[in-house]
Amino acid sequence: MSIALIPPSPELRLHVSLTAWTWQGAGPDNREIAHILITHTPAPTNGGTAATTEDHVRRLSGCLGGLAGAREVISRLGRRLRLVGDRALLHVPGASRRLPLPTRRSWNELVARIGEAILVLSLDALPQSADAARLDTYLDAALVADRLLFGRVQLPPSTPRADVCPTCGGSGTDPISGRACPDCSPHC
Repeated sequence: MSIALIPPSPELRLHVSLTAWTWQGAGPDNREIAHILITHTPAPTNGGTAATTEDHVRRLSGCLGGLAGAREVISRLGRRLRLVGDRALLHVPGASRRLPLPTRRSWNELVARIGEAILVLSLDALPQSADAARLDTYLDAALVADRLLFGRVQLPPSTPRADVCPTCGGSGTDPISGRACPDCSPHC
């Protein structure tokens, strides 16, 4: 899946076509963790070069709160992850919509149980059509070349409130479409 993120403020213009992958894996302590990989598509956006695309991805890192390199302490990026039914969404400050993530039920259940995921932002392109073997090779090469940035994204508190719509969280806007939430009760 690809989505163009264009924050409204001119100094943070971000024109990057993104692709995303999710998977479960073991962390350094052998505990199971959820991963999110975000890359850009191989074709430069708006006639840009690979260098300008990398600059845009680095600005995306800044918008998210500053991701860390592989040899640094992983940054906590805050409550940017949301599970809505069987969908997972990533909030990028300044973007008009949340980025939908491709997930499976087991990934969503893991995130719900542990309350967070490791976000991996890559500075190199990878086509959305990449299979698991190509993804593993890509990640190994990008890690060695120090082309990955890492952060932790958390879920909001899991205490459901009876007065808040479970789909939109009370905003009145559907997080996928950006339109009026179809599931809202009158309180939104």
